[in-house]
Formats: sequence, structure tokens, C-alpha cells
Amino acid sequence: RIEERLAAVEYLVKETTLRNELVLHIKQAGDVERLAAKVPLKKINPREVLQVARGLQQTETIKALSVSSSNAYLVRLADSLNPCRYILEKIISQINENPPAAINKGGLIRTGINAELDELRDIASGGKNYLLELQQRESEATGINSLKIGYNNVFGYYLEVTNLHKNKVPESWIRKQTLTNAERYITPELKVYEEKILGAEDSILQIEQHLFQELLNELQDFISPMQVNGQVMAVIDCLCCFANNALQFNYKRPQIHEGDELSLTASRHPVIERNLPPGESYISNDILLNSSNQQIIILTGPNMSGKSAILRQTALITLMAHMGSFVPAASASIPLTDKIFTRVGASDNLSGGESTFMVEMNETASIINNLSARSLIILDEIGRGTSTYDGISIAWSIAEFLNRSPHKPKTLFATHYHELNELEERSSGIKNFHVTNKEQGNKIIFLRKLAPGGSTHSFGIHVARMAGMP
Repeated sequence: RIEERLAAVEYLVKETTLRNELVLHIKQAGDVERLAAKVPLKKINPREVLQVARGLQQTETIKALSVSSSNAYLVRLADSLNPCRYILEKIISQINENPPAAINKGGLIRTGINAELDELRDIASGGKNYLLELQQRESEATGINSLKIGYNNVFGYYLEVTNLHKNKVPESWIRKQTLTNAERYITPELKVYEEKILGAEDSILQIEQHLFQELLNELQDFISPMQVNGQVMAVIDCLCCFANNALQFNYKRPQIHEGDELSLTASRHPVIERNLPPGESYISNDILLNSSNQQIIILTGPNMSGKSAILRQTALITLMAHMGSFVPAASASIPLTDKIFTRVGASDNLSGGESTFMVEMNETASIINNLSARSLIILDEIGRGTSTYDGISIAWSIAEFLNRSPHKPKTLFATHYHELNELEERSSGIKNFHVTNKEQGNKIIFLRKLAPGGSTHSFGIHVARMAGMP
């Protein structure tokens, strides 16, 4: 699986046009999984439903682009994508192009979907035209040329007929009011229309809400494929991101193997190198760890020299390689690793009644009790939270335990206890390295380059002076 991802990243590095198109369409698809999660809760609004459809349209394009590629992993991922044509077409055909954010705002259903809705909209927006048509039709049917339609608050809409023509009034008309020169009538059609025009807005809202709920009910059947789409697009997006990083930051493809040797050439810290001042380049370092002759590196050097950065970049590069990403190194040969253990930094757990030293010991014990032959262990200044004598004893015994363990886990051990340099002579597989520095008068210059051999000075006083201590 790791090699599969690495091959896909390498393919996307070379296929710039395909990568850019995939990134563009994934961005336009929106947050597919978040929208899918809103559907069963009925908390999705009309704009989001339309975005679901747009996401499905982008899914179709992404599927076509990936299927046409020559990378087997991308083709297999694309095979899992489902554009859900039925619900896609239904949403596009029913929801307006610019729907409101809330259902109760109205205007979210397209014209031509529901005949009653279209009629009510015509009534609400073109009521006067309908009344004129009705007046013209009734006038022609009865021969009453002076017929007119009016409205009052007592009995609503009515037909007014002058006394001259009242003998032409059909029997189906109902007389409601008699005036000096005219009589007022209502008809069943006029009353039905009156109810429609007065309740048109409410009815429009109810019908739209009903149609929208029906659409959401159908959409629920497609939640599962939509979630799969979201997950697959996330994987493709991640692979494209890895490819972009590889090009932008000069990362190289690592070699993953089933042996036990970890070899990094010109390795860099992926975060620190991005935050360096302009014009300053990161000092790269080579790392070699194996179970035969260099299982544990005891790393010494001044404070502020970059020991922790070397430890962390080794762990990060191993992790990045197992993710399927290219790594910040000129070359990297990395064994399959099941666990990366780290004991870095200082923190306490006062609420749990644990001091900084107790937390450190708990974490170290967890490492020792759970390591394996394929583990990578990063230890930074173990034992510093207690007295010097006790700290050296603990650090020494941990290094010896790891060295004598049948699993022979690969270990980087940074320390200021220079006494640990003696372990190289006492135990095979333990090697001393230090981070180089240069003294100029009373100043110290950190060269940040890893070199064989132990260091005998930590230059803590010099670092304190740099920090502004009087």
C-alpha cells in the first residue's frame, strides 16, 4: 500500500496538468462528507443541497480524469467514485440556481416542477392579469359589456353588474349586495381564486417545503456513496498535495524495505526549513541506524545546537514515508516501522498528581514495555528532571537495556550527560555522535552538522549569556 501511494505521488509529480485539474475540481466539490452528514439530521439548507449536486458533478469529472490516467492506484480509486446520476439530475432540475439560504424564504423550487406551485406563483405575482382575463371571459359569456371586478373587506372579490344588465346574470352567480344602480355577485370560480390569492404565499411556502423534504428523503438513500466519494476525493487530494510538496520543497521518493537499516542522506526538518529567515538554508545531516553495528546513537552537543531537530526530523521523515509522501532528504532508505516512540520535551500532570519527572518516567516505561524489532525510538535528555547522579544512572541503564534487548530497536538518544560517551567502548551497536560548533573568543557558533564522536561541553553558560542573563 505504501509503495502504491508513493508510485501515485511520483506519477502526479510528472503529470502537472492532471494534478492541477484534480486539485481544481476537488476544491470546487466542497466538503462532501460534512454535507452528507447533515442530510439525515435534516439540517441541510437549499444552498447546501445545490452544493451537493455540484460536488457530484465534480465527482463525475474527477472520476473521468482519474480513469484516463495510467496509474493503477488512481484508476482503482476512481472506480469507487459514484456521481449518483439520479439524485444529481433531480437536484439540478428541481432547485433554482441561486436558492435562498433558508427554506422559509421561498423561491427555491424551479418553475415547471409542480403545476399547482406554478399556478400559485402566477397568482401571487400576476393577480391583476388573472382578474382581467376572468372579467373579459365572463363579459363575453354573458354579454354584459359593463361588467367589472372589485374587492372589499366584507366579502372579498365580486362581480359588479349595472341594473341595465342584471337580467343577463347567470343563475350560478350568487348575489351578495344590492346598490342603487348595480348589484354585486360572486361566483364559485372567483371565490376559489380569492382563497388562492389570499393564501398564495403560505401555500407556495408549504408546497416548496413539502417538495424539498421529499428531495431530502430521496437524498438519504445516497448518503453512503456520497461519504465514499468524500473519502476517495480526500485520498486523491492528499496525493496531489504530496506531489505539490515534493516539487515545491524538493522532496525525494524514499525507498521502503523490509530490512532493518535506516539510512537518510542530507535529511532536513520539514517544518524548521520552511520557517528559516530569508537567504538562510537548512543544514542537512546524514543518519544511519541498523541493528548490527549502529543500533543506538548517543547524541551530545551544546544547548541550542540542533540535537532535538535531528531527532525529530528522523521521526518525521519515517512517518512521512509511511504515509506515502516524498521526504525532505537527498535519499532515504527506510525500513518498515510499526511504532515510533518519542520522549521529547517537558510537561507535568499536576491534576493527576504527577511531576515532570514522573510523567517522563511513565512515558519511558511505556516505551520500554511496548517496543519491537521494527520500532524507532527517540529519546531527548532522559533523566534531566532529577539529580545528576540519579539522572545519569537512569539514562545509562535505559541505553544498556535497549542495546541488550533481543528486539534491537533503532534508537536516537540525545543527552547532556557526557558520561554516556563511555557506552561506545563498553557495548557494540552504540555509537557516539555530536553536533559541531565553533568557538570564537567568548562566543560560540553552532554549525549544526552531525559528526562522529562524543562532545565534552554543553556550553550552557554561553547559551545563558545569549539569552541575556547578566
